Amino acid sequence: MPYLLTALIAFLAAAGLVPAVRWLACRFGAVDQPDAERRWHGRPVPLWGGVAVFLALALTLTVAGQAGWLPGEHIRLKYLWGLGMAGFLLAFGGVLDDRFRLKPWQQVVWPILAAVVVIASGIGVKYITNPLGGQIHLDSLSWTVVWWEGLPYRLTLLADIFSFVWLMGMTYTTKFLDGIDGLVAGVTVIGCLVIAAVSQMVDVRQPDTAILAMAGAGAFAGFLVFNFSPAKIFLGEGGATLAGFFLGALAIVSGGKIATALLILGLPIFDAVAVIFRRIRQGQPVWRGDRSHLHFRLVDMGLSQRQAVLFYWFSAAAFGVSTLVLRGWEKLAALGLIVSLTAAFLAGASLIRGKRHL
Repeated sequence: MPYLLTALIAFLAAAGLVPAVRWLACRFGAVDQPDAERRWHGRPVPLWGGVAVFLALALTLTVAGQAGWLPGEHIRLKYLWGLGMAGFLLAFGGVLDDRFRLKPWQQVVWPILAAVVVIASGIGVKYITNPLGGQIHLDSLSWTVVWWEGLPYRLTLLADIFSFVWLMGMTYTTKFLDGIDGLVAGVTVIGCLVIAAVSQMVDVRQPDTAILAMAGAGAFAGFLVFNFSPAKIFLGEGGATLAGFFLGALAIVSGGKIATALLILGLPIFDAVAVIFRRIRQGQPVWRGDRSHLHFRLVDMGLSQRQAVLFYWFSAAAFGVSTLVLRGWEKLAALGLIVSLTAAFLAGASLIRGKRHL
C-alpha cells in the first residue's frame, strides 16, 4: 500500500504544480520557439517542467519521511539530503538555462555540482558484479575525510570516479534523448517502475528503494499528462537532466543496479555514444544539437512522433522487464542485442535518408 500511495501523492503533486509552472515560464519568457529542423511544435511551448517534477519529488519524499516509510536500511537520511540538494541544483541550473540560454560550459556546471553533492552524501558504487562471476571491488582505496554526527564521510577514489562518470553519463543520456514530446518522461516512468519491481523481488527485498522509485515514477507520470504529444509544457534543461540523474542515482542506492539501468536506457545510451563519435569524427562540437539522433531518424523513416515515442517506451519496458528474469552473462547478451539493434536502426535510417536525397 505505501508504494501505490507514494506514487499517487507524487502524481497528484506534479499534475497540480504543472499549470502554475507553465504560467511562470510564460510570464518570464522561458519558452521554446519552434523551428523547421528539430523543434516541430507549431507554437511556443513553456519550459521549466523539471521544476514541477523536482517540487513534486521533494514534497512526496517529505511526506514519506513523516509517514516513516523513509529513510530505511538502504536509503539513509544523508542520501535523501544529497538527492534533494542535487535535484535543486539541476532544477535551478535548468531554470537559468531555459531563460538565458547558458553557454555549454555554464550548463555543465550544474550536473557536475549535483554529482559531487550526491557522492559526498555517501552514494557511490562500491563494487560491480562481474557477469561472468564474482565481483569487481572499487572501494580498495579509501580515506576518511571527516566524521559528521557519528558517520564517516570517505573519499573512495575508484568508486567515486566511477560513480561520477556514471551519473554524468546517465544525465546526458536523457538530455540528448529529450527531442520528442513525452519521450524522456515516459522512459523515466518505466525505469522507475522496473527498479521498484526489482527492489521487491524475494532475493532483493528493498522496500525503501521501492518507495523512492515509486516517488520518481509518480512525479514524472504526473508531468507526462501535460507532456505527451502535443505537449503543453517541456521538461526543459533541468527536467531532462534530472530524469537521467535520478535514474542513475536510484540504480546506485538500490544496490548497484547498473545493469538494470543500462538495459532500460540501453537504446538511447548507445545512440548517444554513436552521435558523439559521429560529431567528433566530422569535427563538429559535441554539444551542438542536430537531427542525427535515432528518435529523429525514426520520424524521418515515416513514423509519427507518437509512434517513435511508443517504440522507445516498448524498448525500455521490454529490456527493463527482462532484468527480472535474466542473470549474469544473460544481461551481457541482452546489452549486446541492444547494441546490434541500435546499429541496425541507425544504418537503416541512414540508407533511407540517403535514398530520399538522391
